[in-house]
Amino acid sequence: MSVKVSVIVPVYNPGKYIEPCIASLLGQTLPADELELLFVNDGSTDDTPARLDRLAAEHPQVRVIHIPNSGWPGKPRNIGVEQARGEYVHFVDQDDYMAPDALRRLYDMGHRNGSDIVFGKVASNFRGVPHGVFRVNREKCTIHDAPLVDSLTPHKMFRTQFLRDNKIAYPEGKRRLEDQLYMMETYFPAKVVSILGDYTCYHYSKRDDGKNAGSAKIVPSGYYGNLREVLDVVVANTEPGTFRDDLLRRFYRVEMLGRLSEPSVLKYTPEYRDEMIDAVNDVAGDFVNDGVHDGLGAIMRLRSTLLRRDRREQLVVVARRASSVKGAARLEDFRWVDGRIAITVTARLVWGDDKKPLSLLRRGDRYYLHPDFHQDLLEDGELIDVTDEIDGYRAEVSIRDRETAVEWACPAEFETAVEDLPAVAGGPEGVLCEVVLHGTGYLDPKAVKGRDALTRGMWDVWVPVRGLGLVRKARLGADRAPGVDDACLPALLGEPAQLTVPYFTDPHGNLTLDVARRGKKLGDALAGQEVLRMPGDQLELELAAVSHTGTATARAWLVLRGTGPDAAFAGLPAVLEPVGGRVHLRPADVKEGATPFTGLRPGTWQLSARLDGAASGPELKIGQVRVDDRGRLHPVEGLATVDPATAREAQAQRRRSAKRSMLKRIGGPVMQRLNPGSRKKLRRMAARFGA
Repeated sequence: MSVKVSVIVPVYNPGKYIEPCIASLLGQTLPADELELLFVNDGSTDDTPARLDRLAAEHPQVRVIHIPNSGWPGKPRNIGVEQARGEYVHFVDQDDYMAPDALRRLYDMGHRNGSDIVFGKVASNFRGVPHGVFRVNREKCTIHDAPLVDSLTPHKMFRTQFLRDNKIAYPEGKRRLEDQLYMMETYFPAKVVSILGDYTCYHYSKRDDGKNAGSAKIVPSGYYGNLREVLDVVVANTEPGTFRDDLLRRFYRVEMLGRLSEPSVLKYTPEYRDEMIDAVNDVAGDFVNDGVHDGLGAIMRLRSTLLRRDRREQLVVVARRASSVKGAARLEDFRWVDGRIAITVTARLVWGDDKKPLSLLRRGDRYYLHPDFHQDLLEDGELIDVTDEIDGYRAEVSIRDRETAVEWACPAEFETAVEDLPAVAGGPEGVLCEVVLHGTGYLDPKAVKGRDALTRGMWDVWVPVRGLGLVRKARLGADRAPGVDDACLPALLGEPAQLTVPYFTDPHGNLTLDVARRGKKLGDALAGQEVLRMPGDQLELELAAVSHTGTATARAWLVLRGTGPDAAFAGLPAVLEPVGGRVHLRPADVKEGATPFTGLRPGTWQLSARLDGAASGPELKIGQVRVDDRGRLHPVEGLATVDPATAREAQAQRRRSAKRSMLKRIGGPVMQRLNPGSRKKLRRMAARFGA
């Protein structure tokens, strides 16, 4: 078969750090005969050359090319593209790794769209990630209608012939920003770009020796000389106007003002700071016009103003003040609704040691950044107008895996409100106010449109707050309304049933979801919660755990202990099942895999349950149970009974479930013999009868 994808990995003295990369590429779901793994060894002096040669001998999809050391990844990548046999090439760095289904999904998206470039969602445990780029899948887009410029790393899939036809190649030798130059040279001629946002394809992984690529200190003159080449590409491919200004603003904000912002500028020596400012000014003078400057957020615009006026010490002052700006989020409400958590949140920006609101000043129908923030930085009476930025305030909700750094945006809607603050004596003329964001978000552990189900792990809840050119991420939960803790119940959801335990961390009190028992157990999560019983003489208990329609049953164990000198112990298989939005616990019957329970003496026993699937583990203490002469279990008075409406719903659900099972057993063979149209009619008829 023809090769679909060639993966190009530049390699130089990686040591142990290449092993996750190799394992992830060998573990791809794309068949080995449709895949080429091309390792370009850039003159390694450790045992890597022999390691790669052994790998090639063991795996026919692996090829190794040895070249003299060039000192930088550019030449190995160029050689890889020249020799690639695949329809597409994908660049991977030696200390990163890819998710198992990444190459198959990326290729399928690129192939069906005829894409020149295909982005895959990325995650990182040490560097910033442009999450906005991957918010949704985009089958077809270009630099003109999508924020491609926010992602300038090369770890993407490129159509091989597209690179060759446009003679796109890396600059070779040691230099900076070669990735940005390469990407900008691809974005302009690309007719179709696709973005896969619903699967995390690529993982940037932090090395424990601190030697990730790009971690070395920059030399300002060389760095900004290389940036000039990138900006020349932008100017050569655009006309003066809004589109060009938008692109240039991204580089001004990140590569220029970003180097003069917190935390970097606070660590510079005065000499290095001056060297950096001189280099930035040299490039900005040629590429940054008023249109680029005016489109910045208020605090970035303040930095730009100080840079233009050569106020070097003041740049440090504003960085120190901006470093104290934080996002603040309060959890107002927490509810399980239809198998997902609905959270109500209030968010704002605060600053200073006392975390006071990042306030505004209203004069007439105009709003200004409160002068306290830029005191002694601007001319007396000079204000920063932010009227047009009020609607630009945003809050979001996201969940992030603590170990893998995979992050997902959650559905959320926020409304922006300008709220007055108490007047301060001796303050400037005008009304003191702040922007507050009120909204609701949804945390869903199940598979939803836009992503798969959450994988096993600890998922922390964050609220990114955007405003005035800043983005600040706040952990949610430490500040929460009374009553929230009582609603923070565990849930069994999905098929197979997967446990989600929301909890507040100790000691910080932040909201986290433990998915699939990464650290929390159902027995522990329900300790202290009320257990109810169903009416009647059979043992069926309702637990303070949430379920959802379509959730599968799960296994558990009932534990009985006798009392007195002849105390005995017995374990009985049990079932956890969804009933009326809650989780019910009952003894398993023979058809569910239980064995007949005999030999237990009649009388009253102490009952507890192991709810986490194994015959050992934490026990939830329940109370007393009576065993009759035939070994059947009966509830003892003392447990409260569920309300009548819940009981009726449970009985109705059981009847519906039994009816569906019967129809499936009887009608299944018949359905197989029908044509598609007849099957569809029969399903509609069954639905009318509640089956």
